[in-house]
Amino acid sequence: MKRILAILLENEPGALSRITGLFSQRAYNIDSLTVGTTDDQTLSRITITTHGDDRVVEQITKQVNKLVDVLKVLDLTEMPHIERELLLVKVYAREETCRAAVTRICDVFQASIIDMGKQSYTLQMVSGKEKIESFLDMLRHETDLIEVVRSGTVGIGRGDKALRT
Repeated sequence: MKRILAILLENEPGALSRITGLFSQRAYNIDSLTVGTTDDQTLSRITITTHGDDRVVEQITKQVNKLVDVLKVLDLTEMPHIERELLLVKVYAREETCRAAVTRICDVFQASIIDMGKQSYTLQMVSGKEKIESFLDMLRHETDLIEVVRSGTVGIGRGDKALRT
């Protein structure tokens, strides 16, 4: 089962490597990993997407909580939450019919054209994983993909609760 863990920790050198080290030591796979500072520059928030049953995720959570730099761990999949992923994709758009098709697909999927070259478009989309996969499938039918960059999942709990110290 897919699990999304949100981790609040001190923004210190080596903190991320200690967390990822826990995963590799126990042979747990990380599907996606996003990291950034919070509104407090001394704190970082990590979102890790992994797969595992309740026992595996409970074990991961306990081990991560033991690390000195970690302030709080939250399993977002256990609660109502919102998850998103950022996609940047560069596509060939040489002919007018191809450009029109790419523009139409962007309109349907609420994506944006953020850069235009003589033979290419760079597109941006923020959405859930399934919608991004559908968007890429539609683009593959109309044009060739030059480059695909994905951020991995980020998530936040719904409502008033927050991952804070």
